Amino acid sequence: QVQLGESGGGLVPAGGSLRLSCVASERTFSRRTMGWFRQAPGKEREFVASINWSVGSSYYADFVKGRFAISRDTVKNTVYLQMNGLKPEDTAVYYCASTPVRRSARYGDYDYWGQGTQVTVSS
Repeated sequence: QVQLGESGGGLVPAGGSLRLSCVASERTFSRRTMGWFRQAPGKEREFVASINWSVGSSYYADFVKGRFAISRDTVKNTVYLQMNGLKPEDTAVYYCASTPVRRSARYGDYDYWGQGTQVTVSS
């Protein structure tokens, strides 16, 4: 059973930056896609970004393009989400997830989820 753990959330002012980290309990990232999702109170969980571990191809939701960047560290077996130019509407719980689907993965394809880390952006 793979366990995912997120860290790096916190309270920042608008325009600030945060870097989220996600580490897995097992070395399985090389054969999977890693994704970041977020969920604000009263809203559905939405896709933020993903990265194919072996190739390094990344995908982003339109609302974060140019501000967020997903990356991986193959030595530490860790995936990151660098968030710049944060806005109050970015406030949400951010979740790390993993799927064996390497492209065009849907929400239901993700089989491992972390517990989430809170990101709060003040105005």
